[in-house]
Amino acid sequence: MRIIRHTLLFCLCLAMTGILGSCFAGRGTSASGRGGEVTGVGGGRPFKEPTPYGMTLVKRGFLKMGLDKTDSLWGKKTPRKDISVDGFWMDETEVTNSKYKQFVMWVRDSIIRTRLADPSYGGDETYMITEDKNGDPVTPHLNWRKPLPRKPNEDEQRAFESLYVTNPVTGEKMLDVKQLNYRYEVYDYTAAALRRNRLNPEERNLNTDVTVDPNEQVMISKDTAYIDDEGNIHRETINRPLSGPWDFLNTYIVNVYPDTTCWVNDFRNSDNEMYLRNYFSNPTYNDYPVVGVTWEQANAFCAWRTDYLLKGLGREARYVQRYRLPTEAEWEYAARGKNQNEFPWENENVKNGNGCFYANFKPDRGNYTKDGNLITSRVGIYSANSNGLYDMAGNVAEWTSTVYTEAGVDAMNDLNPELSYNAAKEDPYRLKKKVVRGGSWKDPESYIRSAWRTWEYQNQPRSYIGFRCVRSLASSSSEAAKQSRKSSKKSRKR
Repeated sequence: MRIIRHTLLFCLCLAMTGILGSCFAGRGTSASGRGGEVTGVGGGRPFKEPTPYGMTLVKRGFLKMGLDKTDSLWGKKTPRKDISVDGFWMDETEVTNSKYKQFVMWVRDSIIRTRLADPSYGGDETYMITEDKNGDPVTPHLNWRKPLPRKPNEDEQRAFESLYVTNPVTGEKMLDVKQLNYRYEVYDYTAAALRRNRLNPEERNLNTDVTVDPNEQVMISKDTAYIDDEGNIHRETINRPLSGPWDFLNTYIVNVYPDTTCWVNDFRNSDNEMYLRNYFSNPTYNDYPVVGVTWEQANAFCAWRTDYLLKGLGREARYVQRYRLPTEAEWEYAARGKNQNEFPWENENVKNGNGCFYANFKPDRGNYTKDGNLITSRVGIYSANSNGLYDMAGNVAEWTSTVYTEAGVDAMNDLNPELSYNAAKEDPYRLKKKVVRGGSWKDPESYIRSAWRTWEYQNQPRSYIGFRCVRSLASSSSEAAKQSRKSSKKSRKR
């Protein structure tokens, strides 16, 4: 009896250990079925998303978003709310001059290839793909496999030279940056999903007691853009009756070259000509964060980066989510780290015991160099936070996708909170404010806290604002599923 009692106690302990060892003690997902039983169907091999280059995974989690109390120094009141966000990929560093140059050069080369295929410049049709491998016509697109000519003929040389201008003072040939326009399209899945925008009138209201008006006219807004004969970009927001699913495809044209004059325009009575002439063009600054980029240009970069990636992937491209700017909530959640710290590091001090600063900011009145830098610094020279992200405080402030309102997170959902608005050209200028986070090299200590929020107009370039991209996870398995898989592996080992 004593042996039996001890055995029962031992088994009970094992069972309790199994229950307490995990939050999820449910059954596994695998099941064997019999004839006539519903067991589910397979869909091929599950998609495992590879880590995007230069990005780190920020796992889903919970955040007390906003300042814990009113800022004593600046009297700043920041809305506070408990929120949850799903996991996402985020750039480890701000987008650098080098990465943004790749975008600029791609736009330049795309224009050259288009002109080389133009009859006005020789009409080499091999620079353009107009049919597939079977000979069937396709939407004309550039052939990037064909290299540009090393020794261009007369027509080809004219195509190259058409993209350059001569400096009237020095006589130097310079890239005509006004021509560097990038056209892209974004499908608004959210607007298309709204019941009020359904093509079938009967689907707009699920209340069967409501009489459906089959002739009801639904008005939608659509962003479009074009370039006039003088090369000027015109953006319009068209309000028109809903006619089909492609009404939610928005077109944008953006000049992609950074505004290098921001170094002068941001600082009056300051000798910043050197940065104007060198910061983006000089290879010395390749690993420094790009600045002088508007919110609109940052979005164009995200769209190009998405297109560039998808063309390099195979069939799995359909699962991959697009690159985009982070929401305000995602940015703060990522910056605070795994312990929801006030700063991206583990304590409330801005420097360690050796006197070394944790970030690039303005430590003292008129003293920009106290932290070892004068303006921006090379990305990633300070330690990463617990999420593996660099420069979430200081260096450059960063654009988010969120429209700025005083209500902030109070106006958003507590699940993946976001507040977006694509301001039309005719909208009041105040509606074009976008949230900027992180503080910069020119800001004091208070501004570089993770919860500090400010704004800038979406078309305003600044010498102290940059950006980084995020990408939603293509697959997001639950912790319960992970625990179940671990339990299954342990069982098989036994």
